[in-house]
Amino acid sequence: MTRDPIVVIGAGAAGILAAWRAASLGAPVVLVEKNDRIGIKILISGGGKCNVTHDGPIEDLLKAFRPNEARFLRPSFYRFTNQDIVEMLARRGLGVYTRPDGRIFPSDGTAKDVVAKLGQFLDEVGVRVRLKSGATGVESNKGWVTGVRVGNELISSSSVILAVGGSSFPGAGTTGDGFTWARELGHTVVKVRAALAPIFLQPQPSEDWAGVALRDCVLKARQNGKEIARWRGDLLFTHRGISGPAVLGISREVAEKRERGPVSLEVDLVPEISYEDLRDRILKSTREHPRRLIKSFVEEIAPNRLVEPILGTAGIEASTSGAYLNQKDRNRLVTTLKAWSLGHSHHVYLEKGEVVAGGIALDEVDPQTMRSRICEGLYVCGEVLDVAGPVGGYNLQAAFSTGYVAGETAALDLITKARRDEEYLV
Repeated sequence: MTRDPIVVIGAGAAGILAAWRAASLGAPVVLVEKNDRIGIKILISGGGKCNVTHDGPIEDLLKAFRPNEARFLRPSFYRFTNQDIVEMLARRGLGVYTRPDGRIFPSDGTAKDVVAKLGQFLDEVGVRVRLKSGATGVESNKGWVTGVRVGNELISSSSVILAVGGSSFPGAGTTGDGFTWARELGHTVVKVRAALAPIFLQPQPSEDWAGVALRDCVLKARQNGKEIARWRGDLLFTHRGISGPAVLGISREVAEKRERGPVSLEVDLVPEISYEDLRDRILKSTREHPRRLIKSFVEEIAPNRLVEPILGTAGIEASTSGAYLNQKDRNRLVTTLKAWSLGHSHHVYLEKGEVVAGGIALDEVDPQTMRSRICEGLYVCGEVLDVAGPVGGYNLQAAFSTGYVAGETAALDLITKARRDEEYLV
């Protein structure tokens, strides 16, 4: 077998799985990582709890992605499934549980435990992990990969797996280097936009709202009056805008659409109640409790710090009692509770996103093997690809699956080449 190793750049979810799978097949593997530990983005996923993957049939998981992304991911999702990663962790004693919404988390552990188990797999198969060794370039000659540059050192290799992630959370090491190297090697990089990211509002929310959460609401985005995205989940107000699962769920569409014009945001505070039923409930409440302040009714729906702002939007004084709430007031209150305007999207914060949309064009990578169709010896996996799923463990699964396939293909290609070289020498 050739002495040159497979070099995996990036020890995130995709890189770890790629390195482990390649080494498990007998290939020599060097995993280079710029940080002082592996799995940095895994450590911060799910608020440190790590949403490992999503439960359900593979076809259901694929439906969460855009059609072209689903077509690309289908082969790798079937090669390394959501159950495969669960069973892999279980072999090291890490159990998981599934939430009602399908998200899978460690039962008794955290993201640190997930990373620790993955690290054990790397040690077990002999992956040489080089920490604090940030790659500075991928070398090539006449369309063939020749090595990876780490500082002033060149690691010679005819097999390089690019698993460096995108450009969200640059503090975690994902600074977009892979996009630059891919372009230099001849790849097309689709414009990078925010996905699963916080949204800054215009006007900014009141400072008093920072840290206030809306539970199980529906956040909607509109452009020119037309709804362009919606997501049901929790929403958290920040100093400059909003975050939380509902916000992450619509951020990609908002980031794309706002390039064409303003995008307004509104929230349905009571998605389980129709306009008509809400109107009837308010009417019944005011008739049964005419002296009760309308403020008390709204307090049952929204956090205290938001009650008066909501009433203000509806044009109702906080001191108004049920006896003095006329039909127009009631209709405005219903409309406000079902479609409370939060303002316009001022900015979708790419650097704080969990993932980015955009990346290496999917038609330039073979979905069956993760081989580059542009540069021989290059394999691509994870977030550096033009793939971005919704919140819920989908993106980690995409990283695990594509990393697994990239590592397997690189190892088999290297082994095949070594055998041919031996036959030639004989």
